[in-house]
Amino acid sequence: MIVDLPSTDTSAVNRKMVELRESAGAVALGRVLTLVISTEDGPGAESAIQAANDASREHPCRVLVLARGIRRAASRLDAQIRIGGDAGASEVIVLRMYGPLADQGGSIIVPLLLPDAPIVAWWPGDPPAAPGQDPVGSVAARRITDVSTTRSPSKTLAKLAGRYHPGDTDLAWTRITSWRGLLAAALDEPPHEDVTRIEVSGEADSASADLLAGWLSSRLGAPAETSVAAVPGGGIGAVRLERPSGPVELRRIDSKTARLSQPGQPTRRVALARRTVRECLAEELRRLDPDEIFREALENVPSTGGRRSSRAKAKT
Repeated sequence: MIVDLPSTDTSAVNRKMVELRESAGAVALGRVLTLVISTEDGPGAESAIQAANDASREHPCRVLVLARGIRRAASRLDAQIRIGGDAGASEVIVLRMYGPLADQGGSIIVPLLLPDAPIVAWWPGDPPAAPGQDPVGSVAARRITDVSTTRSPSKTLAKLAGRYHPGDTDLAWTRITSWRGLLAAALDEPPHEDVTRIEVSGEADSASADLLAGWLSSRLGAPAETSVAAVPGGGIGAVRLERPSGPVELRRIDSKTARLSQPGQPTRRVALARRTVRECLAEELRRLDPDEIFREALENVPSTGGRRSSRAKAKT
């Protein structure tokens, strides 16, 4: 069910929610959190809503979408309520804000928050300069950004790192969960030797490659660097961990599999599917406490000035 409320206010939205709850049996009980999506109005907003709807089947929630419209227009708030099959296991309230109201999302959401439920903020597009100080982010226990959608992911990640606040995270980090699991499992097998050097190769501007190198360096206490290599579909292409007995290497073959090689064992194919936004969002909604491992990875990201091409490496 979709109900449109043009030129409205939050009080009218709340009254309509109560009316729908009583007449259609749509209830807010059992919602485990409030997910606030801050984005520009347009196709990107609908993609974010669909990802939230899919994730809500694992995390029933109220989704508040702050869709900023034309700022030169007259001040106006249009609302849309989606429940039932149009909202997954959540209830979605889309707030389209125009004119000066477009920058007032922090105050607009307050009357619509679920009582005693934690708040998670998500910016599926360009993030604010300091999510923890943003009007929406400041009231959230967790703040999710996605630097991969920006013009320069690595530079944006470095800027966010400089203004990190406990509770911040990024989907570039969540996308490497499978890589982290496979590498940790490989290093659990003998010989148990120290890693002396780490190299992560991938596309020229991959924040996930930066974070994977930072995580490996922080966990293994070894120097890490990133190199540029052509990767079908973009992202991370390979990881090489140097050890005295020989390297451990995990190299992507295609969008679903990779090849793992290590000394004393046959080379084998392993599952390494690219993760969707829905999968990454659902994973981040599983925890509401600060992710200290992410913070340490962020602090150990190699300088982008040291990124070099694999072609240049071959010449040396």
